Amino acid sequence: MAIGRIGQDDARYADLVRKNFNKRAAGRPDHFYLARSTADVIEAVEAAVRDKRRVVVRSGGHCLETFVSDPEVRVVIDLSLMTVVEFDADRCAFAVDAGVTLGEAYRKLFLGWGVLIPAGESPDIGVGGHVLGGAFGFLCRQHGLAVDHLFAVEVVVVDETGAARSVVASRADSDPHRELWWAHTGGGGGNFGIVTRYWFRSPGAVGNSPARLLPTAPARMTTFKAEWTWPQLDEATFASLVRNYEGWCARNVGADAPSAQLFSVLSFGRPPHGSIVVRGVMSAGGPEAERLVAEHLDAINEGTGAAPTRQVAGSSWLEFALNPFPDLFAIGPGGVAASLGLMKLKDAFLRRPHDDRQIAVMYDYLTRRYPEVAGGTLGFATYGGRVNTVAMDATASAQRAAILTTSYSAGWRRPEEELPSVTWVRELYRDIFADTGGVPVPGDANDGALINHPDADLADPQWNRSEVPWSTIYYKSNYARLQRVKQRWDPGNVFHHQLSIVGARNSDGDRGAEERSSPR
Repeated sequence: MAIGRIGQDDARYADLVRKNFNKRAAGRPDHFYLARSTADVIEAVEAAVRDKRRVVVRSGGHCLETFVSDPEVRVVIDLSLMTVVEFDADRCAFAVDAGVTLGEAYRKLFLGWGVLIPAGESPDIGVGGHVLGGAFGFLCRQHGLAVDHLFAVEVVVVDETGAARSVVASRADSDPHRELWWAHTGGGGGNFGIVTRYWFRSPGAVGNSPARLLPTAPARMTTFKAEWTWPQLDEATFASLVRNYEGWCARNVGADAPSAQLFSVLSFGRPPHGSIVVRGVMSAGGPEAERLVAEHLDAINEGTGAAPTRQVAGSSWLEFALNPFPDLFAIGPGGVAASLGLMKLKDAFLRRPHDDRQIAVMYDYLTRRYPEVAGGTLGFATYGGRVNTVAMDATASAQRAAILTTSYSAGWRRPEEELPSVTWVRELYRDIFADTGGVPVPGDANDGALINHPDADLADPQWNRSEVPWSTIYYKSNYARLQRVKQRWDPGNVFHHQLSIVGARNSDGDRGAEERSSPR
């Protein structure tokens, strides 16, 4: 049989269940399909539709919500055997199968042609779902998002009769399917169909030499780390660290300065076991790179009176890409428990630094609220640069004015720790954004949130009291256009989850479709 159908009585089934990073829901589908080709995906989708079984797709298995592990899902199409990375001379672009991990994409693109795509951070993440959400990473300030270099997608779609077929859609102005390509430049996974292959070529790239069609990989990388301990800080010095970091982001948001080559993450783990760490990378080596790193760290620590430990090292691009910050990804957001996949993460983009009230809320939640919660982390990451040179509607990724992005996470080990941990992170987020209804409503201060980090709370009126829908927080004014694409390419709402796009027609009259797409 062409498709590898894995039922619950198959020895491979348990391993496929365990592959999901998110262990918060215990989904047990009727079967998995291990697809090896687009034809396999078409066959699997048609079978699921014919049998009226809820179907979802999985690439790397790192969805942070329960979209794949939802107990209502009966069929999971796993793309992990689709791992081709090659240069497509006919399209003059790099073809990357949706089952490829970021690390493997980086390795093959670099060793084969000396180029890269500026995608995400962990090499274990699958390209399939990551690219669909926009895909920012270590080099986004220098080169933009991965979707800014997306030339085409191959998508398995289902028509109103239940028939599945594959469609290739590109950014070419003459392509009649161009809107379907546009929807995949940040519209999120599980909405329009199943992407089986991506093609990458930078806008404005000319000629047919592969080495000139994507960003050239840097010759050297400079990595750095600085660490403070909680006994070194009081509330005033904590506030100084936050203000200093966010101030640096505001001053260095431009795309053309050398600082656009620098990316860093500042994280605060809860005391007594957590620490305060800045980790970062400069896509250059040598004395000038080390000078810019030192200036960055000095700016963050200015006026605190604390003396953090510092480490600076050099590496090749590939060495870094395949093993970036080993201590960070060994733990993951939310603390050690997150390595077990027991976590809740929320995020937000900022257009200006937090105010004094918000910083006081952070310190209160990190040091006082819910003392039984050990695995809580507050994070900040640099943003802007080349990302903000792209028009908001040029891609579906609408967050094009942020100076930094923030994350709020909690992890736990035992079932009894889940409620206080989730409550801690929900209330922290709610209170930080109290002035805008508990969520980062796009406006002068905030720029919404990233669908790569889905958070079903944004669609829950208990936690979103802004009267601004979740769809605006993720997609801003691009949502109506995404709805039209949804209606055109998935009229039966075959592909849906808790935060899926509702088709234009369904949003007015088909209450059933709305209910299928709403949180449970």
